[in-house]
Amino acid sequence: MNKNKQRMTSKRSPKQNRRIFGQWLFFGAIAIFGVLIIRFSYIAIGHHVAGVNLTQATKQLYTENETIAAKRGTIYSANGDAIAEDTSTYTLYAIVAKNQKNSQGKVQNVQSTTKTAKVLAKYLPISYKKALKTLQVKSGTFQVEFGTAGKNISLTTKKKIEATKITGLHFIESPARLYPNGMFASHLIGLTTSKNVKNSERTRLTGSMGIELAFNKQLTGTDGHKTVTKSGYQGQTSTGKAVKNGDNVYTTIDSKLQTLLETKMSTVESLVHPKSMTATLMNAKTGAILATSQRPTFNAQTQSGLSKMWRNLLVEDTFEPGSTMKVFTMAAAINSGNYNANITVPTGEYKIGGKTVPDWNTAGWGNITYAKGFALSSNVAMAHLEQTMGAKTWLKYIKRFGLRSSTNSGLANEQTGSIQFTYPIEQADTSFGQGIQITPMQMLRGFTAIANNGKMLQPYFVSKIVNPNTKKTVYKAKTKVVSQPVTAKTAQSVLKHMQDVVYKSYGTGTAFKIKGYRIAAKTGTAQVSNGSTYETGNDSYLYSVVGMAPAKNPKYILYITMKQPTLGTTSASEDMAEIFKPVMQRALDEQKASEAKTKTIKMQDLIEKSTSAAKKAAKKIGVTPIIVGKGSRIVKQSVSSGTVLSSKQRVVLVTNGQMYMPNLTGWSASEVADFASLTGLKLTTSGTGYVEDQSISAGNPIDAKQVLSVKLK
Repeated sequence: MNKNKQRMTSKRSPKQNRRIFGQWLFFGAIAIFGVLIIRFSYIAIGHHVAGVNLTQATKQLYTENETIAAKRGTIYSANGDAIAEDTSTYTLYAIVAKNQKNSQGKVQNVQSTTKTAKVLAKYLPISYKKALKTLQVKSGTFQVEFGTAGKNISLTTKKKIEATKITGLHFIESPARLYPNGMFASHLIGLTTSKNVKNSERTRLTGSMGIELAFNKQLTGTDGHKTVTKSGYQGQTSTGKAVKNGDNVYTTIDSKLQTLLETKMSTVESLVHPKSMTATLMNAKTGAILATSQRPTFNAQTQSGLSKMWRNLLVEDTFEPGSTMKVFTMAAAINSGNYNANITVPTGEYKIGGKTVPDWNTAGWGNITYAKGFALSSNVAMAHLEQTMGAKTWLKYIKRFGLRSSTNSGLANEQTGSIQFTYPIEQADTSFGQGIQITPMQMLRGFTAIANNGKMLQPYFVSKIVNPNTKKTVYKAKTKVVSQPVTAKTAQSVLKHMQDVVYKSYGTGTAFKIKGYRIAAKTGTAQVSNGSTYETGNDSYLYSVVGMAPAKNPKYILYITMKQPTLGTTSASEDMAEIFKPVMQRALDEQKASEAKTKTIKMQDLIEKSTSAAKKAAKKIGVTPIIVGKGSRIVKQSVSSGTVLSSKQRVVLVTNGQMYMPNLTGWSASEVADFASLTGLKLTTSGTGYVEDQSISAGNPIDAKQVLSVKLK
């Protein structure tokens, strides 16, 4: 039977075989097509293939997501100058693999190692030899970098390198912080570090010290993002979240005063090489810090010198203040009713509980009053005052002046200090600033009570914070009275004693006199503790001075400390005066000029008044009269009645007699023009600025229509 079947199959014609094959092919195609329909239907309905969401994948194909980095806020001085602001720096690398081109066919690799090395040596801190060695590497290396020389490159340098058209050099941009003033209140302003953003290849600047750290949240801002969806029919649409740049922080630092302070600090440092120094100028009426510096310091732009001192000595360093502490001792004794101006005490040394309190002049000055003891900086006199007050009362005033509590500055790692106050000798020692550890900021806060009629103020260094997106001020500093440790009467009494330090022949602060201003001050000398005992030798002291001016109603407080200087032919007071006097005088001069500008003066009608009466009236209202002529009465004046003037402004008054030429040196071009118009002179000028030379000498007679030539500079 099987044989028959085989015979029948073999007898089928080729035509029949093709038909059968076609039928199988047809049904197979239908089956495959059916499977595809089912599969496509499944995909169309479910939008998933192998666990991939097709809808989302399509969106990603036609969607671009872009993060818009927030700009870190700028830190400004009180004058509106940028102290710290965002910028970009660049890291350089070179592609050294051969025959590297981009998609446009542009060469991407270094073509000439010698030419490239010459360019790098010209614009970067790297030698030609080292640059060439870096570029000439073994075959198989794709790219090379140039260490620190190739990092933190400025935009200006980058453009110079690119302008050479050297191939193979490429740059990676990174966010950076620009500190244009370099060494400028560096520890207060602070620094930033670059940190990686989570789930991103980007980096972000974060505050690491100073204001940059204390106000990091406000300065940082919030990144924005933009999503762009492209469509062939509908063009493109954009959605996203707007970027919010960081807030701008305005400090209380006066640019001119700060720059002067930095200069003077560097000068003194180079002369006496102290282990450390601090100097801070504060507005006595508000608590605002106008200038502050320390040594060692660093250049914030280059960060050179940073390794020598990370700590902000203003709040992170505690020290025994020495005799500047006597300001608080006197205040406490007077305020508590334990000060008697008529009592005298022996000096030289004082035995307390078997221990000795010595004066810096161990022979003493005989029996002296507390007032003289303060001016002479007698430790013994202050120890007697402490014993008279009693330890309990004295400790109460130490706390009242905030010398055991934080100043709440907001700066990182602020210290609150310590005190040794168990035994009678320790209690007495604190009266002249030994055995108590404080910070400069605590001392400054305490000094405000003496300068401000007993009211102690909160020190601050940020005046306002502004949102750059809305231009609104989100924070504004206000003067804050934190306590009133003493009465106004006590504060005024202490200021009088501080003036004795400067102006009595035996005072220790005569070096701090400033011509034209009355100064109240107290000097200090403290032995430096090494933890278990005190250092010995000539260079083992911490010197300090606090000065307040004008003495009767202080506008400014300047506190300077100088630790373990190597003194030469000058005294510590003379060295500190090199800082104190120019900085305090500049502040006082600026204050005087500011007050003069704000004073409103209205010109009076002086015509027909006698020359002497007119001159007297002009001086009384605050202007400077320039009398032209020797006549008995005034016939012309350069400024009409009712005009608002500034203090000391020149006003030309012409008399009815022969006119004589005044000295025009220092006059402005407009003042000379007014003078010529008033007198009828024909004026010719050369140059710009202020009068340096005049053709008609001062004192010579002048007539109308005469030619006057002046040279301005």
